[in-house]
Amino acid sequence: MAMDEGGKSAKGGALDEKSLGKRLQAARRSSGMTQQMLCHKANLSYSTLAKIERGAIKSPSIFTVQTIAAALGTSLDALLGQENPARPALPKKVSKSGVRFVYFDVNGCLVHFFQQAFTKLAVETGEQPDVIESVYWHYNDAVCRGDMSLDDFNRTLAERLHSRSLDWSQYYLDAIEPIEEMQKLVAWASESYHIGLLTNIMPGFVSAMRSRGLLPNVPYDTIIDSSQVGAIKPEAEIYQIATEKAGVEPHEILLIDDSRANLMAAEHFGWRVLWFDDSRPAEATARVRAALEPAA
Repeated sequence: MAMDEGGKSAKGGALDEKSLGKRLQAARRSSGMTQQMLCHKANLSYSTLAKIERGAIKSPSIFTVQTIAAALGTSLDALLGQENPARPALPKKVSKSGVRFVYFDVNGCLVHFFQQAFTKLAVETGEQPDVIESVYWHYNDAVCRGDMSLDDFNRTLAERLHSRSLDWSQYYLDAIEPIEEMQKLVAWASESYHIGLLTNIMPGFVSAMRSRGLLPNVPYDTIIDSSQVGAIKPEAEIYQIATEKAGVEPHEILLIDDSRANLMAAEHFGWRVLWFDDSRPAEATARVRAALEPAA
């Protein structure tokens, strides 16, 4: 949809700077560009780009937004949120409870929790595990939401643990282990239902996990990566995004997650939910499979 120079759409609606900033940030990260790389390609100052991503510039010039879109290889309408998301075709099957789309959480559902990463860091740095976990969880949400870069997190973690440098992604990737029962179930579910990932996760981790074979090798209909969409569970915004991407009604979505808070938020949004207990994977997987029993 076209906009005038004052930052309004052709239909006269005011530009939502914060939404534009989040879409721009998600598009940039999806393309693999840093802010510096995009500034260079779009011939834009770093401060201007940073302010647009934060939503701090009221009604940025349409010409600036067009230039950024071209540099990212996307459309102006996509950055402005005017493109209609593609709706998937109806699945071959519908569960007895009416489920058409299944979202799977990653940590604690598809892979076991990464507790061993904290243990390894404790051994290498000499810090107590509880100190390491305290520092980690203090910043985790900010990184998963995209408010803090992974590089900044690594530097902060290293400083707090009195280490010269740290790469948390390597500790994480070396520590996680696939939950085999769920890996098989996701493959089974993908044959009958539309499926997706809905995860609070740090930038680049999903692609790294897929390349290492740590996630089921199936064609996901959509992947809602918190670091790309700029919102984390249990915030309402991420469920809104996930519903739009699923292309079905909220009551036709099932979320499998190991967090009660995340499930309650999804249920409040009208989704169906199922708690997953990774300490009893066989039992928990059986419950998921039963919930996805197709209608006759």
